[in-house]
Amino acid sequence: MKKIFIATSYILVSFVLFIVSCSKGITERTEDIAALNPTNIDLNAGTWKPVLLTGPTEFPVAAPIATTSPDYIAQLAEIKTWQANLTSEEKRIVKYWSAGAVLRWNEILRDLVAKHNLPPYQNADGTYPIPSAANPLAYPQFPFSNPPYAARAYGYVAAAQYDALVAAFHYKKLYNRVAPYKVDATINVLIPKSELPSYPSEDAVVAGTSVEMLKLLFPGDQDFINKKAEEHKQSRLIAGANVRSELEAGETLGKAVAQKFVTRARGDRAGAAVGNQVLWTQMETDCIARGETPWYSLDLPKRPPMLPVFGKVKGFLVDSLTCIALRPPPPPKVNSDQMRKETEEIFQFVKSPTRERTAIVHFWADGVNTYTPPGHWDAIAAEDFITKNFSEVRWARNMALLNMSLMDASIVCWDTKFFYFNPRPTQLNPGIKTLTGLPNFPSFISGHSTFSGAAAAILSHINPEKASAYNAMASEASNSRMYGGIHFRSDCEVGLTVGKNVGSYAVQRARTDGAE
Repeated sequence: MKKIFIATSYILVSFVLFIVSCSKGITERTEDIAALNPTNIDLNAGTWKPVLLTGPTEFPVAAPIATTSPDYIAQLAEIKTWQANLTSEEKRIVKYWSAGAVLRWNEILRDLVAKHNLPPYQNADGTYPIPSAANPLAYPQFPFSNPPYAARAYGYVAAAQYDALVAAFHYKKLYNRVAPYKVDATINVLIPKSELPSYPSEDAVVAGTSVEMLKLLFPGDQDFINKKAEEHKQSRLIAGANVRSELEAGETLGKAVAQKFVTRARGDRAGAAVGNQVLWTQMETDCIARGETPWYSLDLPKRPPMLPVFGKVKGFLVDSLTCIALRPPPPPKVNSDQMRKETEEIFQFVKSPTRERTAIVHFWADGVNTYTPPGHWDAIAAEDFITKNFSEVRWARNMALLNMSLMDASIVCWDTKFFYFNPRPTQLNPGIKTLTGLPNFPSFISGHSTFSGAAAAILSHINPEKASAYNAMASEASNSRMYGGIHFRSDCEVGLTVGKNVGSYAVQRARTDGAE
């Protein structure tokens, strides 16, 4: 591990608490985050507009048992038993999970993405194996969580968490069950006290939702996922925050809501995103027919393109017709003066790198074994949201807006990439040697730029006081791809614009979801 401080002042301020490593990108602060203590409990969040649910009552939650009943009194006793002889490990998990359920599960998701962001190695015959969800532990392990897959994973988990919490907050207000420590003053409270009703448990809702979504997305990691969920629920008992029936009701609701998202995910066309040789050849042929030079893999042996049909995946904010409408005009022709100038510009960048530009390249690289560019923007958002003291439901809403925009940005970006099938700078000038890895898909438009434009747009709406900083970060992330020899200027500039256009759909939703 080593600290890399980017010279640009806004990056330094935003990431002074982050540590950059060669293998994992950014490692979040973990144990030192203060317990979540919202300035606004958002009690009326049950009226906010969900993503997939028809309404907050689509999945019923039965009324809680009376706090005077023998069963409830026995559940209070269970808390006291836990608290009688707390170990250092039990105190640690309370501290860890008290930072926030949405925050912690997003960190867990980022770790899973980084773990599985490994492209398969070739077979002996020069072909490449494809991960299989039906046999996730066989080589190559499922999934290969490349940027489009990761963006979709972040989008589904965040959107499902948000819908589940909207439903939970409806029932919280309806039943108005007070927390255990308000029923029994002898319970030791290890977290900040709250006026938010405790039934169903918002933490258990998030845990239940997250488990079901992550089991779908990372089926080979179910033991790890379940262990995290049990630890999360246990932390709430130890802390005196919830009795067991509140946790059970929350978990059941979260799992029910998640199944609606699981059903959608199984039919969103992502399973067909790999395509086949006939399709890959047709894309190349169409590019040649337009009089252009097609992109081809520079891996040896040549690797199949990464998810060439991902542009057909069903988005959350942008439908298929809008995706086509957001597709930009074609890039400069390969034999044009503009492309020759842009190719020479990239050659000069890699020929004469500076320390500052090289640091920027590596800071934003987000390549193999990292949590990808979408995860990088999740880390940026989380660091800022920590300072805002948002409620769990507002955390979920904001992360859903961000990650739905990143997922849809990946769809529009991949649609554009494989529609034009444009070559990369290294293909037009073999003298260009990248300063980081070379992605295995066409050049126009830049994925980093598209992701960053979308993220900057919605984060600027959520935190308008930081709009200039977000836009500066997005520009730096975009420029990093030129500095590294990976993209042309037109790839980056157009990608930023397309990303911001996608992000505007998240902004429109934010203005009408009832949370503002």
